[in-house]
Amino acid sequence: MNYILFDGPVRRQLLPFTFTRPVADLRIGILTIREKWEKHLGNTTSTVTEDYLSEKYPMVEFEENVMINAAYLPTGVLVELVQNLEANQALFDGEEVVAFYTVEGQEDIDFSDYEQIELPEEALFKIAHTWDLFSKNHEAIQMDFDLITEDRKSVPIPSNVQTLNSENIFIEPGAKLNFCTLNASEGPIYIGKDAEVMEGALIRGPFALCEHATVKMGAKIYTGTTIGPYCKVGGEVTNSVLMAYSNKGHDGYLGNSVLGEWCNIGADSNNSNLKNNYEEVRLWDYETEGFAKTGLQFCGLMMGDHSKCGINTMFNTGTVIGVSVNIFGTGFPRNFVPSFSWGGAAGFTTYKTDKAFQTAKLVMERRNIPFDAQEAAILEHVFEETAKYRRY
Repeated sequence: MNYILFDGPVRRQLLPFTFTRPVADLRIGILTIREKWEKHLGNTTSTVTEDYLSEKYPMVEFEENVMINAAYLPTGVLVELVQNLEANQALFDGEEVVAFYTVEGQEDIDFSDYEQIELPEEALFKIAHTWDLFSKNHEAIQMDFDLITEDRKSVPIPSNVQTLNSENIFIEPGAKLNFCTLNASEGPIYIGKDAEVMEGALIRGPFALCEHATVKMGAKIYTGTTIGPYCKVGGEVTNSVLMAYSNKGHDGYLGNSVLGEWCNIGADSNNSNLKNNYEEVRLWDYETEGFAKTGLQFCGLMMGDHSKCGINTMFNTGTVIGVSVNIFGTGFPRNFVPSFSWGGAAGFTTYKTDKAFQTAKLVMERRNIPFDAQEAAILEHVFEETAKYRRY
C-alpha cells in the first residue's frame, strides 16, 4: 500500500512553521510527524501540500493509496485502522477526515459515497495549533521514546554522568556525555546519534537531544524539551522545541517556545512565557489575522525558519516571528513580526530577499547544505504571500 500525508485544514493554524514545510515535516517529540508514520507503517510516504512546496515535497501516487491527514500523529489504534482501510472507506474525527482510501487518478472525492468510520477518542493525537508543538511535547517524547527504543539496548551511560531513573535513559551510538546530570524520574531522556552533552549540563526528562545536536556547558534544560538535529543549546530552556539546525548557544531563557530551522538566538536573549497579570496568552493567528486565545497561561516565542535576533533581545509573552526576520536593538519588539522584517522596537523595514538569501546561503553552507533555486523559490513565495503584513 502507498501512503500519502496531506496538509489538511489546520495548515494555516500552524504558520509560520508551515510556510516552509508541509505539516508532515513538523517536529514534535523526537521525530517529525512523517518519521513517526513511516516507522509505524514500515513504508516511505509522500506529500500533498501547497503548490509552491510540491517540488521539494512531491506526491507519489500508486494504483492504490491511503491518504492520511498529517495533523494526526500515529497512535496504535489509529495505525491499525489506517492499515486496514479498504476501498470506499474513510476515517473521521467528527467533521474532519483523518484518512481515506483512494485509487490512482481519482480526482473527485465524495465522502457521502464512503463508509465513514468515526474514530474512538483514544485513537486521536492531533496537532491543531502552533502551541500544541510544545504543550503536547511531553507526551510526544514518551511515545517516540517507546517506539524508537523497543527491543533495543542503550549504549552504556558513562561512569562520570549522574543519573536518576537510569532505565528511562537511552543513548545512541556515537553520543558523548561528560560530567552532566540526567534526571529521568519525570519522563524519558533520549540522546541521539553523535549528539553531545557537555560538562555541567543539568537535564530533566522528558527530553530529546536529536542526532548531532549539542547541549553546551552549564545548560539547564527542563521537561518537555526537544533539541532537533544539529542544534546547539545553552543557558536555560524549558518545554520548548527546536526543529533542526537552530542555535540558542548562550545564556538567556527560552520557555514554552518553538523555533523552526536555521534560527539563531543572540547571547543573553530572553523570552517571557507568563504575563504579569497571569492572564491567558493570546497569539497571532494567520487565519483570522488577529490575536487568538490559546487557553494557556504559559506561552512564549514562535519563530519561523531563518529568523535571528541580536544579543540581549527581549521577547514579550506570546510573540510570533515570521520567516527570515532579523531583530536587534533595545526594548521589546512587537508581538507579531511579519516575515522578511528587519529591525526592532525602534521600528522595522523590509528585509529584501537578496540580502536574506545571501545570509541563508552562508548559514546553510556551514552545514554543507546548499541554498539552491528550490529553497530560494519557496522563500520568494513566502515573501510575496506575507507582503500584506509588512505595514510598518
